[in-house]
Amino acid sequence: MKQVIYRNLTSRFLLSGLLFFLTISTSLYAQDGDPAKGKALFNTNCAACHQLDKKMTGPALRFVEQRLADEQGLDREWLSAWIRNSSALIKSGDAYANKVFNDYSGAAMTAFPQLSDEDINNILAYTEQEKAAPVVSTGDTATATATAEGGISNELILGALGILFALLAIGLIMVNKTLRRFAAANNVELAEEANKKSLWKAFVQNQFLLLVTAIFFLLSSAYFAYGYFMQVGVDQGYQPVQPIHYSHKIHAGDNGIDCKYCHSSARVSKTSGIPSLNVCMNCHKSIYEVAPTTATAEYSKEFYDGEIKKLYEAVGWDDAEQQYTGETKPVKWVRIHNLPDFAYFNHSQHVSVAGIECQTCHGPVEEMEIMYQHAPLTMGWCVNCHRETNVKVKDNGYYEKIHEQLSKKYGVDQLTAAQMGGLECGKCHY
Repeated sequence: MKQVIYRNLTSRFLLSGLLFFLTISTSLYAQDGDPAKGKALFNTNCAACHQLDKKMTGPALRFVEQRLADEQGLDREWLSAWIRNSSALIKSGDAYANKVFNDYSGAAMTAFPQLSDEDINNILAYTEQEKAAPVVSTGDTATATATAEGGISNELILGALGILFALLAIGLIMVNKTLRRFAAANNVELAEEANKKSLWKAFVQNQFLLLVTAIFFLLSSAYFAYGYFMQVGVDQGYQPVQPIHYSHKIHAGDNGIDCKYCHSSARVSKTSGIPSLNVCMNCHKSIYEVAPTTATAEYSKEFYDGEIKKLYEAVGWDDAEQQYTGETKPVKWVRIHNLPDFAYFNHSQHVSVAGIECQTCHGPVEEMEIMYQHAPLTMGWCVNCHRETNVKVKDNGYYEKIHEQLSKKYGVDQLTAAQMGGLECGKCHY
């Protein structure tokens, strides 16, 4: 009996020890570092090429130390050597280092000799954290409940209003019948008809009133006709839907990207140009999804991520393999701003020479989710701008002589574009 009890106790002890060992072994890698500090180091040094759960320029790094230990028998010492100087490890003939180098098309990893053992421990502790479970939001349920309750309330209110209007209609009908009876009894209705006829007859016979009325209608018609024809070709507020949704609010506003990074030709050319999709891929090779905080009630995170996938399809980018396939599709962008062919406008003259901000003509672009034509772009609008805008002549040798002469002519210190010939027809029409 004692032997049986002893064997049972021994078995339980061994089982408990095994479970304890497995628990320790799965979390051992994350115990000797600070994940919070590791996250900051990871974002600073690693995030340009690595994600935790997705292959990018380099492999996904979640549980990387544990994977290497289980699959390759490599320890933290090997990882530290790789992080600090991967090229040296490759040249030493290390088999796995050369395999990784070849698997990623010979892309050399940046060396980080400045990272201390503590820094590497913190980074690895961050990579060994379990993936956070998606937060299940009860907001939709609450919203649905509130909507349902609001719907019931609205129905009750609408029903009550319907009954009230029906009662009012019945009351008005009854009042109308009563008044008609009184009118018929006293011949009021006949008298009103007689008065109306006599009044109309008097108006028709008065030629002066007829002439004034005719002139009034002619002037009113001319005013509305002029207003209508003056709007022909003016597309202020035009906001087309583009084949790939591009949020200026996110790019120019939230991320502070300079307009001229994408529209680089605006500084040196007549036109601002349509950015090549390769310009987009400078960032979106690594940015394959938007931050959850970017989503709004109108545009969800899934919507924005889907538009990035449209970009990948257009340029032929395989996100899984992190390489171009060569299969591209042209994107048919819809033009928003369009001047008549007889009007000359040079972006570089305004952007580089005059130093005018893009928002002067295009409005608060950094606030626009969908780009639209902010200004009317009419001749009067351009002329007013030339009349009101002072030319920047400071430290500009080109304007020194003409500024001196025109300042004396007009008796002013500052010259507007109009005073320097900005109203001459040939400046814009040629």
